[in-house]
Amino acid sequence: MGIFENLRCLAHNSFSAFTPMLFAQGHLKATYDKESVIMKEQLAPKAENAPWGILTSLDIYDCNPRIIRDADEIRRYVFELCDLIGMRRFGPCQVVHFGEDERVAGYSMIQLIETSLISGHFANLTNAAYIDIFSCKPYSPEEAAEFTKNFFQGKSMTIHITRRM
Repeated sequence: MGIFENLRCLAHNSFSAFTPMLFAQGHLKATYDKESVIMKEQLAPKAENAPWGILTSLDIYDCNPRIIRDADEIRRYVFELCDLIGMRRFGPCQVVHFGEDERVAGYSMIQLIETSLISGHFANLTNAAYIDIFSCKPYSPEEAAEFTKNFFQGKSMTIHITRRM
């Protein structure tokens, strides 16, 4: 089943009068909701052109606290994700724990890839993971999202896909 089957309009987690206008103007292509996964795909007005790059932003909720608090597990995630989506890592994966404010305390991660970068922050207080995957080399946002949610054992996820033109 494809990622854009069973589409529904969604703006700010509820139907909005502006959503049909965004579809008509070509700014919002699709929103997907299946098993607690919400996806929005943003497109430039001339979407028929091949994008320069793709940004997939993942907000994953109720992750396994042991995994998001383990720097080695976060590095392993990056290694396996890069292999899965065919990205070549450039330099070491940096994973640093910081945050004096309990609301934002947790690990942050950045991995340069030859075609751009992967970054993330892991919030200890809420057991959430916020991951961005940006590349000018094509990859499957759906495959990356499903792998990421499964790796961190999240219960729900919001996905935003932006095609950079």
